[in-house]
Amino acid sequence: GPTTPGQPEPERRHRRQRSAIAITITITMQADFLQQQLDFVSSQGLVLSTEHKAALQVSLELLRRNYKFNHVYFWGRILGLSADYFIVQGVGPNELMERKSLYSFNCMDWKLLPPATDEMIARSMLLRGRFMGDPSHEHEKTVAKKENEEQVIQDTEIKVKEEERLTATIALINRETAVIPRAAFIVTPQNDVHRNRSFEGLSVTEAGKLKSYLHFTNPLVSKTKSILMQANLEESIDFLDCLEDDELKVFWSLQYERGNKLVILRNVLWPGYAFFHVPETTQFGHIYMGLGAKNIDFPFMI
Repeated sequence: GPTTPGQPEPERRHRRQRSAIAITITITMQADFLQQQLDFVSSQGLVLSTEHKAALQVSLELLRRNYKFNHVYFWGRILGLSADYFIVQGVGPNELMERKSLYSFNCMDWKLLPPATDEMIARSMLLRGRFMGDPSHEHEKTVAKKENEEQVIQDTEIKVKEEERLTATIALINRETAVIPRAAFIVTPQNDVHRNRSFEGLSVTEAGKLKSYLHFTNPLVSKTKSILMQANLEESIDFLDCLEDDELKVFWSLQYERGNKLVILRNVLWPGYAFFHVPETTQFGHIYMGLGAKNIDFPFMI
């Protein structure tokens, strides 16, 4: 094309080359992380085909640039009868609050999901049965409204589009299973949540304890300073709920693998979910690959 005055052609070419190199380096970093993530959870049976992996490696970086996310993570895969949903999540500077989900059937063409409301989650939780693999499919369910124990007033028919059910299920899985190692993120006095640059990983011993992991969702119990002080906690890193304090911590299963070079944390309410952390490194993450169905029978299995 014609050169802009004052900008010789070779310089523009160098700029393009530099930009292409920068993209290649970021794709390589994203690809390395994806590869490690999948390697760490492969013992749990969570695997992707070579084609999907290759497409994802490129997609993660393109999505980051197109949507101006700070990071994009492969979140997982929800299995449908006719097709599977591959899910990625992009985050802004505040990783806790600024989070968007996108889905794809081929790991190349992505669609942004609407944020899930509490009402969407409640409606979707009433549904049973598999995801179809068709975002426009309408799931129907008849719900009996009770006035009291004896008397059923009327049956209501609820209809939920599969795309709504998808975003609600992802939000619910995040709410119940998203975890981070303690001190991996910090909260600033302005309430911004971002990665803690001085985090170097949990020690091998600490990594084997539930109290070393925090729920990466809005805390249900806001912590007052007096409570923090009593428990010898630090305001900037103990702003989230700890797994040790869960009423139902029996749902968490924590195990060392590869000697003690890897810790895997699973949640039995959501079969197909696995969190990993490599002690004494900054490597941690989680993946969900499953039917998008909560294991509602588990409480009776204890």
